[in-house]
Amino acid sequence: MSAAQTPPGTDVPTLLVKIFGKDRPGITAGLFDTLAAYAVDVVDIEQVVSRGRLVLCALVTAPRGGASEGDLRATVHSWAESLKLQAEIISGTGDNRPRGSGRSHVTVLGNPLTAESTAAIAARMSDMGANIDRVFRLAKYPVTAVEFAVSGVETEPLRTALAPLAHSIGVDVAVVSAGLHRRAQRLVVMDVDSTLIQDEVIELFAAHAGCEDEVAAVTESAMRGELDFEQSLHARVALLAGLDASVVDKVRAEVRLTPGARTLIRTLKRLGYQVGVVSGGFTQVTDDLQERLGLDFASANTLEIVDGKLTGRVIGEVVDRAGKARLLRRFAAEAGVPLSQTVAIGDGANDLDMLNAAGLGVAFNAKPVVREAAHTAVNVPFLDTVLYLLGVTREEVEAADDGTEEH
Repeated sequence: MSAAQTPPGTDVPTLLVKIFGKDRPGITAGLFDTLAAYAVDVVDIEQVVSRGRLVLCALVTAPRGGASEGDLRATVHSWAESLKLQAEIISGTGDNRPRGSGRSHVTVLGNPLTAESTAAIAARMSDMGANIDRVFRLAKYPVTAVEFAVSGVETEPLRTALAPLAHSIGVDVAVVSAGLHRRAQRLVVMDVDSTLIQDEVIELFAAHAGCEDEVAAVTESAMRGELDFEQSLHARVALLAGLDASVVDKVRAEVRLTPGARTLIRTLKRLGYQVGVVSGGFTQVTDDLQERLGLDFASANTLEIVDGKLTGRVIGEVVDRAGKARLLRRFAAEAGVPLSQTVAIGDGANDLDMLNAAGLGVAFNAKPVVREAAHTAVNVPFLDTVLYLLGVTREEVEAADDGTEEH
C-alpha cells in the first residue's frame, strides 16, 4: 500500500474508487489519468489480480478547483464503461482506520489448502479478536502457501491458539511478528539427519558394519526422546568398531539431500543469510556437506579413526541436545546476528533446545513430541517451503534461481 505524506483528517471527505474487470495493461494509468483532471490527492491504493480479473481500489481526496463529485463520478463511470469495466465509488471521510496493535504474519501451508481448513484458521483468528488486514499467496507449488497480515492480537497468543488447530486439520501454520526485522539478515541453522538429508548417517555406517537394524532401533528410540542421546550415541558407535575407514567415502556418496535443500540454501545465501548445520552425526559427513553446499557453519561429533579403522568411539565434545542449542548461540555470536533473528530447523527430540532458543523454531516432518513443542511445523517433504515462512515467494525464488535445481 502507498499512503500520502500528509493523510487527511478523520473529517475530511474522501472517495473510494473501485474498478473491477478483465485485467490488461494501462488500466491503472488510465484511472489515475482520469482522476487527475479533478486535482485529487492519492491517499491509498490497493490492486489485486486473480486469474486475469482485476480489482483496483483507490482512496482519493474530494475534487478541487471547482469540480464536483458528481462530475468525477460520471467521468470515471464513462471511462470504465469504455473499457468494459465496472466502477463503484463510495463517499466517506478520512483514511482507513489504523491497524490494531499486535501485528503478525500468519503463513498457512496446505497440500492442498482446502476451503474448510482456510475457514477454520480464519474463524479462530476472528474469535480471538484478530483482524485480517491483507491476504497474499506466496506459492502455488509444491504446496499452496498463503500469508495473512493480521492485527489486533499479540503474536504469542495467536501462535499458541493456531498451532493445535493446524495440526488437527492437516495444515502447517507459522506465526511470526511483523516488523522490519523480518527482512533483516538472519542466521538459519538446521539439523542434518532427516532434515537437511533424508538419511540417518549412523545407519548408513551401520549398514556397512552389518548392524543396521540394531542401530536403527536405538536411533528411533532416541529421536522420540525415550533415551538419553549421549548414551545412545556411544552405544550405537560402539557397534561400528573395526569398520575400515574407507567406508567414509562410501557413506558420503550415499547421502541423499532432502528435496528442496539446495534451493533453500542457495536462496538464503543470495538473500545475504548465513547458514549452518549442527548434527548429532559425524564431521566425516558434515565437513563434506559444508564444502559442497557452501555452508557458513558446521559442527558435529567426530568418529575416532586409528590405523585406518573406526575404534567405536567419538572424540571431543559430544553434540547432544544441549550442545545444539549452545552451538546455535555460538554461531549467532560469530555471525553478529541476535538470537531473536535466528531460525532453527530440526526433526528430533535432541533438536528441541535449539528450536526453542531460536527466534523461529521449525519442526520439519518431526516426531510428535517435537511438533508440539516447536514454534511451527512443516509436514511436507520439501525443505525449501521454509522460505515461505520467511515471507519469500516462489516467484522470488525462481527469479533469483539459475534453473538448475529442484522444483
